[in-house]
Amino acid sequence: MIQFPQLCLKSLWTIILIFSFNSFCFAQQPNDCQFAVTVCGNSDFNLDVNGVGTQELNNSNSCGSREYNSIWLKVDIATDGTLAFTLTPDSNSINEDYDFFVFGPNVECGNIGQAIRCSTTNPAAANQGNNLTGLNSTSTETFDGPGANGDSFVSEIDALAGESYFIVIDRPIGNSPFSMEWTGTATFPEAPTNPLLDNLSSTSLPTIDICDNDAPFDDNIIELDFTSLTQDIINNESDVEVSYHLSESDANININPLGNVFNNTSPNETIYVRVENTTSGCYIINDFDINVSTLTNFNQPSDYRICDNDLDGDDQNGQVTFDFNIKSEEILDGIVGVNYDISYHLSQSDAETSTSALPLLYSNTAPTPTDIFVRIQDLDLGCIGFTSFKIHVNPKPIAHDVTLIQCDEDGIPEGFTTFNITEVADDITGGNPDTTISYYLSLTDAENQINEIDGNAFENYFNPQIIYARVTNQTTSCSNISHITLEVSTTSTNNTSLKLCDTDGIEDGFMEFNLADAEPIILAGAPADLDITYYENYDDALVESNALGSTFTNTIPYNQTIYARVENTNACYGISTVELSVFALPNIETTSEAYYCLNLFPETLSLSGGVIDDIPNNYSYLWSTGETTTEINANSPGTYTVRVTNSNGCFKDRVIKVLPSNIASITNIEIVDGTINNSVSILVNGEGNYEYALEDIWGPYQDSNTFENVPPGLYTVYIRDKNNCGITEDLISVIGFPRFFTPNDDNNNDFWQVKGISSEFQSNSTIYIFDRYGQLLKELDPLSVGWDGTFNGIKLPSSDYWFKVQLEDGRTFTSHFTLKR
Repeated sequence: MIQFPQLCLKSLWTIILIFSFNSFCFAQQPNDCQFAVTVCGNSDFNLDVNGVGTQELNNSNSCGSREYNSIWLKVDIATDGTLAFTLTPDSNSINEDYDFFVFGPNVECGNIGQAIRCSTTNPAAANQGNNLTGLNSTSTETFDGPGANGDSFVSEIDALAGESYFIVIDRPIGNSPFSMEWTGTATFPEAPTNPLLDNLSSTSLPTIDICDNDAPFDDNIIELDFTSLTQDIINNESDVEVSYHLSESDANININPLGNVFNNTSPNETIYVRVENTTSGCYIINDFDINVSTLTNFNQPSDYRICDNDLDGDDQNGQVTFDFNIKSEEILDGIVGVNYDISYHLSQSDAETSTSALPLLYSNTAPTPTDIFVRIQDLDLGCIGFTSFKIHVNPKPIAHDVTLIQCDEDGIPEGFTTFNITEVADDITGGNPDTTISYYLSLTDAENQINEIDGNAFENYFNPQIIYARVTNQTTSCSNISHITLEVSTTSTNNTSLKLCDTDGIEDGFMEFNLADAEPIILAGAPADLDITYYENYDDALVESNALGSTFTNTIPYNQTIYARVENTNACYGISTVELSVFALPNIETTSEAYYCLNLFPETLSLSGGVIDDIPNNYSYLWSTGETTTEINANSPGTYTVRVTNSNGCFKDRVIKVLPSNIASITNIEIVDGTINNSVSILVNGEGNYEYALEDIWGPYQDSNTFENVPPGLYTVYIRDKNNCGITEDLISVIGFPRFFTPNDDNNNDFWQVKGISSEFQSNSTIYIFDRYGQLLKELDPLSVGWDGTFNGIKLPSSDYWFKVQLEDGRTFTSHFTLKR
């Protein structure tokens, strides 16, 4: 229980009466006459008041109004004078409408009679400049209103000592807080004073900061005793009464007192103190804050971990001695000026009751982890706090003694070589992945962690030699030490080689070797059950670093030496060389095509092995025909293969496709002639690939078998096999008719004749020439030079002439031409 010490503070109080309202509703609120708030000379009010309670203003005033949202005040007059006041709403909105009614003097609740003053003016409707109201010395009327009448002020009251009045404040519109300034000359009975706040302007007592020292100690709830505080406030006065409340409204209305012994409900609370003069009924409201906290001004200790040791004769039993003084220093680290008592316990209940404290040098007997509960008590303030941590006994890691045997393959059998000590790490630790190992030349160095050596490549200088391994658990940092015996082996194994042709499709000197193929020779004559591991270089083989897989692609093209380490139960038996050779394949043209001209049979075609940049006789050959020569002769189409093998036995296969070809056989020649655009199409068959020329055997040749815009005349067509099997030719005639001729004896176009006719083509044709009137001028011999432009020896004039041709093949053409002179 907390008792409050005497507080020597005083306070001055204002003479402004202040009210505030909200939506809460309390029993016995001052909205009824019987619960009216007594106004004293230095009272300060804060009320949560709402509603009208019992309607008591019906037919009781000249303003014709009633209660809407009211507050009742009782004013006792101490000395003669005027009773006057100004009511000022906190809101300056003109729509805030405050009314009041005054009853008295010396009337009683239930029989208040008619109001002697009232004002119900609506300030907005009356066009007032503000929303103030009250009693003053300038007004002469005793009531204003209702509604928009008046100016909200009525005349003051002449009051005598000993009289009492009821003032009802009503708010038909609005409910903001308001203040009342007493402006008359009459005085009210003095309110009591709090001697603890004399000479101070505050209404609040000092904040009480209290530690939680009641179990449970972490809920911030304690029992408070206000008895001594009450006595200090009463200060031996017989007519003063003090009560404590959880709200200011409760204190004003004097309901729900807490009593002198009180349990707080939250860590931070405001307590309201009502100090009342029981004679006058006047009172004041003071307050103070209570802050209840647990003791937290200390550091949270970390878990306490110790590696198992042999101080009790056994370094594997999980029992050690813990020094809790170390934890006390950690708890108080950086915290000065405190007087704490710290104790350690095996349960929370022991810590709370302060029983069965553990010795500061505590030896566990049960397996860990174990929870340790700490009680921390502030000896000056009485506060008590609690915390906890775990104790752990971490086991020492396994560290086995091992022997490592290495080969001496440097050509000097003196018993010195290079060891990779790290290869026995799993043997030392039992395969524990959560450990690290460091290596030392002496036990002292290992214990003090100085002069660490490189375990990856250690060159011994004794045979055998002892090395010390310090094994450290990475999680707990606990360590253990073992020793490693290094010995050099004098046994050996056989060297060998592996050879492959470069057959992986990329001729670059790299191939994948199956290293197991080397084992029969390496192990020839060796004991059974040996293990072989391969390495790319001798140093890696010595220290067993960067082991190769069972298959290995050489990293140096064509020729590379790797090393095989042979072990007998992790002891080196010997290191052998393995020569890897990749042989190049023959450089040949692997595919080829040739054409055999069927028209030249039985002539032969020569086929070769296709060797590139070398002498063909350096290779052996096996043809699909069974022949073994560098070349063979073929006189029929087909697919011929040859396997070309070099001196290393590596080979490639060459495939030669001999395709048939032949000269063309003409099946038809389609001629469209006697037109402006004559064409010739040559239709052939045969095994060849053909091209075509017209008139000239040397070309030019074209791939198309059709010739367009062919002038009339006699031609030879040529069909040439592109595979050089020969040329087929034939004569053709393209019939055509000249559009004009010029018989002027210049030996150029002096005769008109149908072109394309010869003794071989259309020789039995008939040709007639007419003038424009249809007179037959000439019947031409189709094989003659043609018409010279005369009729009966007379030269005919320049003009158009007509012709009619009946070809031997039955076709008939009729048209005209021009004779020009």
